[in-house]
Order: sequence, then structure tokens, then C-alpha cells
Amino acid sequence: MVKIAIIGAGSAAWSSRIVVDLILTPSLYGSEVALMDIDEDRLNLIHGFSVRYTREYGANIKFTKTRDRREAIRDADFIVNVALAKGHGFYERLREISEAHGYYRGINSVEWNMVADYPTIWGYYQFKLALDIARDIEELSPGAWLIQIANPVFELTTLISRETKVKTIGLCHGHLGYLDMAKTLGLNPEDAHVEMIGFNHVIWLTKFKYKGEDAYPLIDEWIAEKAEEYWEEWRKTQWNPFDIQMSPAAIDMYKVYGLFPIGDTVRGGTWKYHWSLETKQFWYGPSGGPDSEIGRNVYLEYLKMGLRELRDALADPSKPLAETVPPVKSGETLVPLINSIVNDEPGTYQVNVINGDSIPGIPSDVAVEMPAVVDGRGVHRLSFNGLPQRIMKYVMMLRLMRAEWAIQAFKEGGRDSLFEWLIIDPRTRSTSQVNNVIDAILKVPGNEEMARHFS
Repeated sequence: MVKIAIIGAGSAAWSSRIVVDLILTPSLYGSEVALMDIDEDRLNLIHGFSVRYTREYGANIKFTKTRDRREAIRDADFIVNVALAKGHGFYERLREISEAHGYYRGINSVEWNMVADYPTIWGYYQFKLALDIARDIEELSPGAWLIQIANPVFELTTLISRETKVKTIGLCHGHLGYLDMAKTLGLNPEDAHVEMIGFNHVIWLTKFKYKGEDAYPLIDEWIAEKAEEYWEEWRKTQWNPFDIQMSPAAIDMYKVYGLFPIGDTVRGGTWKYHWSLETKQFWYGPSGGPDSEIGRNVYLEYLKMGLRELRDALADPSKPLAETVPPVKSGETLVPLINSIVNDEPGTYQVNVINGDSIPGIPSDVAVEMPAVVDGRGVHRLSFNGLPQRIMKYVMMLRLMRAEWAIQAFKEGGRDSLFEWLIIDPRTRSTSQVNNVIDAILKVPGNEEMARHFS
């Protein structure tokens, strides 16, 4: 039926879920999935998993593998970018250097973007890779859809939409945080109607109804009567650093800004929540949240464990893979969205696309995250009432400014781009501190191209 290219397929956490979702979607049977990664070992692992799982389940999907990005993209109908240029280790090295010069959690961490794997100002290679992929699509598969999953979704969806003619949709699962909220409130998510809009990782609950009634009072009731008891137990038992949807940080943001933050929005905020590990632990629990030094290590170990489990499962041909990766849909919207386009089955999805005139007060050429209807003709934007002025002025404009700075830094380069980013940082104590950290980062072995760009 269609060809789906997955760039960065060696990301086992993502690819294994995509594979299972495809296998559980018979309306996409007959499709070819081109797995592409520059890491041959990981590519072979995911390809072996995909072929064997498909055979065991009896699904009709063809999986191919290649280390040639252009080969994967050629004649594809959908290109899914999940690749992280340079890998996690590179950015952890930049973070380590930043901290040695007084920038806790790295120079990339700024107001409303404290997420550890959301590279903006130090994301030169990530920006370049994403734009190169888009330009390959223009040449080799004009008319194809680019599904941008790799971070930073906000900046990359905006950049690609401005610089190319590629049909681009950014996807993120952060909006599913509303399910954790509903569960904590004791509600059945199937009876909840929600609307969340904003930027990727900065989305706000603009509508919340339960069984047709306004459900915001249920949040207020929970805060007044149950929050303290919940947090007391949560602080004793929290094992997942991502378990922060109903954390003190989330409730404080709601009180300060007037709407409830959803998903990765809670990980952001200002330095109020992020000055130190102790500060993070107060707001996000004993782990300090997923972006503290503790939480980040837990996540990286989780990724390594996932790879080990896949290797062990594939090493035992007598054991069905379904025992390691159950045939259960992930809840991710990628495969359902592709199915809606391919088979013209309309569905409403949380997407990142250029704003147009959907959300008032946000420039038309900036990517926003919002619900939209997707069918065989593409993405149909909806119209919204917008966000409260307090959020627009104190949150959205700050985040938009940083996005524009990062995009400009990528496009124009120059040392001043990095200097201006840091000179207003509250962690900066002197111009020598700024210059020293810039020098140290640009001298990292293997970082020569970025060093030339910012010379």
C-alpha cells in the first residue's frame, strides 16, 4: 500500500512500539517499512525484531533495512524522523562541561525549556539533520508527509515549515498526561473531554469536561482536600521520575497561571522549580523529576535496559517475542494518524503544525500544538479562543523568543548567538564565565563543525 521510512530506527524504545502498532493495524497491511539508522548494530537489532515479530503474529508488512538515508526516503509516502544526531552521550558531555562552568543542567536549560533531551541552542547537529531530511524529501519524495517526532519538535516543525515545502506534522505524546490527571482525580478518561493548546511541551488545559459538565472544579476540590495526602504518599513511593503530572510543580503552575499544565509542560516553568537538585526534589519528588541528574540517569538506564531485553529476547528463538513486547497498542498517535491519511478515516489528533490563524496572539508562521482533524486530504486546523493574557505574556512569549533565538543561531551562526543566549541567563555571573563555557563546549572532540558554525 504505502512506504513508511523510519529515520533513526535504532531508537529501540520508539521503533519497537511503532512496529507493534503497525502489526496491530490490518488496514495498513501490505505496506513497506524502511528502517534506517547509521548504527548498524542497532539497525540489525530492530530489523530482526520487526521481521520475527511480524512472522510470529502473521501480519502482512514488509520490513527492509538500510544505512542510506536517501535510499530509505526515496519514493516513501511517510518519513518518520526519530533520530537524535550525535546521540545522548554527546549532549550529556555538553551538560557536564556546562555544569563545570556554573550552568546547572547545561546552557540549553532555560525558562520553559528545562527538558533534558530537547536540544535547542546546542542542537546544531539536530537542526541540520532534520533540515537535511526535509530537503531529501523535497527531492526524492515530493508530496510525502514528514512526521517529526525527534526533539525539539517545536523548533524543528517551525524551521522545516519555513524553509521547505514539505508537509510536516510534529507529534509528541506529552498530551497524554491528561490521562494521569484523570486517573488521580478518580475519573474515567473515556468520559472526559479535553482541549489542550500551546507550543510543544508548553500546552495548557483550555477545556476540561466530565460527563458533559465543567470538570475544573474537580481539580480545585482535589487540591483543597486530597493533594497533601497524595503528595505525602507519593514522596515515599515515587519510582518513576516522569510521575509528575499531579506534582506540587503542576499545582503551583495552575495557581500562578490560571490553567492546568499538561504533560511535559510540568517539566518546564521558570528557575523557580529548577535552581538545584534540592529545589527540583521539592517540586518533583525524590527523583527531582525526569530532568534532574537523578531522573536523567534513570531514563538513560531505562533505554539501555530496553536494548538488553530486545537482544535477550531475539537470542532465544524458542520464546515468542510477544512475551517480551506484548501485542498491545502503545497509545501513540503515529500509526493511527498515518492510517487516517492513507485510508481517509477522519480522526482528531494532537498535532504540531504551523499556526495560521488557529490560536490568536501567536504568529502565523510558528508551529503550535493543538487538536486537528486529519483525513485523506491532510490536516484541517481548528479555531480556538486562545490563551489567557497572563499565560501569553509570562510564558508563551518567553518560550517563543527562545525558539526564535535558537532557529536564528542555527541559520546565521556566529559566536554572538551563543553569547547573547547566555549573557541574560540568571546563572551567569560574568562575561568571562560566558566566554569560558562557550570555548569549552566548542573544543569538545568531534564538535569541529559546530565550532566553525559559531566561530
